[in-house]
Amino acid sequence: MTIEEEIFKKTKIDFDKLLKYGFKKENSLYKYSKNIRNNSFRIEIEINNKGIVKGKIFDLSFKEEYTNFRIENNIGSFTHQIREEFENLLKDIRNNCFIREDFIYEQSNRIASLIEEKYGDYPEFEWEKFPGYATFRNKDSKKWYAIIMNLDINKLDKKYNGEVEIINIKIEPNEMKELLKQDGFYPAYHMNKKSWISIVLNNTILDENIMNLIEKSYTYTVLNKINNNEWIIPANPKFFDIEKALEKNNIITWKQSTNIKINDIVYLYVAEPYSSIMYKFKVIDVNIPYEYNDENIKIKKAMKIELMTRYEKGLLSFNKLKDFGINAIRGPRYMPISLSEYINKDQG
Repeated sequence: MTIEEEIFKKTKIDFDKLLKYGFKKENSLYKYSKNIRNNSFRIEIEINNKGIVKGKIFDLSFKEEYTNFRIENNIGSFTHQIREEFENLLKDIRNNCFIREDFIYEQSNRIASLIEEKYGDYPEFEWEKFPGYATFRNKDSKKWYAIIMNLDINKLDKKYNGEVEIINIKIEPNEMKELLKQDGFYPAYHMNKKSWISIVLNNTILDENIMNLIEKSYTYTVLNKINNNEWIIPANPKFFDIEKALEKNNIITWKQSTNIKINDIVYLYVAEPYSSIMYKFKVIDVNIPYEYNDENIKIKKAMKIELMTRYEKGLLSFNKLKDFGINAIRGPRYMPISLSEYINKDQG
């Protein structure tokens, strides 16, 4: 790995900030130069439109490129100082013009964002020896349900070489055989191969399919028993007036972002200022193609849900839900059986 690759690992470029920093755009390249060592050397940096950084150092006295600083086993004190100035400049560019990302590859960062959106969980980097390994754990039970790792693909498939990122998730043992027949799935790396599987995060497998498997893995970590046919789904009244929509029709179209089935039950949790479960719906249609995208929401597929029950504002408040182990509702989640029984027995 080059000096540039190491320093800009896990980052994403902000091109506007490059220009503010002092880069000049020439065709598809952004260029920057700086003289060092009393103007006896010049560092030249080029960044292409994909954000790939390349740097060179020129010895101005001899009018030729200086490359000794890249030879790891040939670094004397002077060469070391040159290399240090080169690295310091790159780090300053990184800190001012790049956005830090937790993972190396785009799909890894997308999956981490989807996990945060759905469960409110963030990656935890627990091992100093393996800085690229991150766990995702259920905040209630403290159990892992996914682990992202960076490794050489050769450790999974001897036909290939090169660094990749994978995600390990727990699955039903009877699913293992069929999944392993598909590209992108491998026996779990460093986990129990009878119940865990590794997925390469190189866009071979769709995000949606990975999230459906993560959803199943998450259920293994839930303290309360859950009903996998009942869901709690958040709604934000700032973005959509559901009460007004229900005045026109008891059947509404809603974003579908998980593996919901026809006849499943959806409890709609309405966020502030209500912070309560306020509606119970039955799912009557799913997987409807639906393209919509604005600054607040992105929808790729939708479902139709039919109103069954309205609940008084505040009756099933967030504080009440905490009694049943629910500490966050940032995305669709299974309904605990104990909460379902409470609602349908006492509030029915």
